[in-house]
Amino acid sequence: MARAVVTGGAGFVGSSLCERLLALGWQVVAVDDLSTGRMCNLSGLLDHPQFAFLHADVTQPFTIDGPVTDVLHLASPASPFDYLALPIQTLLAGSYGTFVTLELARQKGARYLFASTSEVYGDPLEHPQRESYLGNVSCTGPRSVYDEAKRFAEATTMAFHRTHGVDTRIVRIFNTYGPRMKVGDGRAVPTMLDEALRGVSLTVSGDGTQTRSFCYIDDLVEGILVVLDQGDAEPYNLGNPDEFSILALAQHIQTLAAADPARPEGTLPITFQPLPVDDPRRRKPDIARAVALGWQPRVALAEGLQRTYQGLRERSRTDSTGESR
Repeated sequence: MARAVVTGGAGFVGSSLCERLLALGWQVVAVDDLSTGRMCNLSGLLDHPQFAFLHADVTQPFTIDGPVTDVLHLASPASPFDYLALPIQTLLAGSYGTFVTLELARQKGARYLFASTSEVYGDPLEHPQRESYLGNVSCTGPRSVYDEAKRFAEATTMAFHRTHGVDTRIVRIFNTYGPRMKVGDGRAVPTMLDEALRGVSLTVSGDGTQTRSFCYIDDLVEGILVVLDQGDAEPYNLGNPDEFSILALAQHIQTLAAADPARPEGTLPITFQPLPVDDPRRRKPDIARAVALGWQPRVALAEGLQRTYQGLRERSRTDSTGESR
């Protein structure tokens, strides 16, 4: 039976991946130190007979008893709020954490998948971004702790593949969203959806002309599994190539909020704030390599935002502790 170790398993993407693997009949061990992950993301999995949770820091060697067929390393602060608040921990997760998890895969004879990011391209001069693009990254700016940790981790993954023959995969994840995102983590979708739910002005950074390509979480998880099963060792972009400006995203959310019968009538205003340092002006993946494996994102932005809006509203109602925020 397939048995996966998923680091960062209590995070937004990690918990969704654990859930999908269990639905496919896998055994799953989620590993998380809960510095940014949340146990509420795993609340529906804890009683599953094929699921186990290990509270551990991936930058320190940890033990997994029994066979392991796959190691998927997702552990890292991932939102601007988190990695700017935890810069050293972010660098350690990408360096020591990658060594520790690759060594686990080597010892177990397991496949290994590293969850990288579109941030390895920095503020790209190539558009759309192909995997062959080497990037335009600041190595000293405030965002560099995340960008460079992921770039270093990719190099480490390839070194283990070439030196030790570990069967590795690398996925570069573009902007992903869904109901389990943390509100207030600095990312545009949960920030604006939370503002819409509270009936306050939507916050847009800069003039809103900067673009992103938003991929719904279900599509991303399927892409990860396709690459794990069919991919090779070279990186794969995973994201939705439909490109939207941040202002267009805000306008989508204005429309969504206006159609909510629980809210007062009227269009939510938009407030503009300064653009963060080193914030990329454009971001759009070339996904030809992943498409060649049979993967394609299917959830349109309007549908995904509706699902996320409803999910965030439900969580705000049911979580009396405020953990989901």
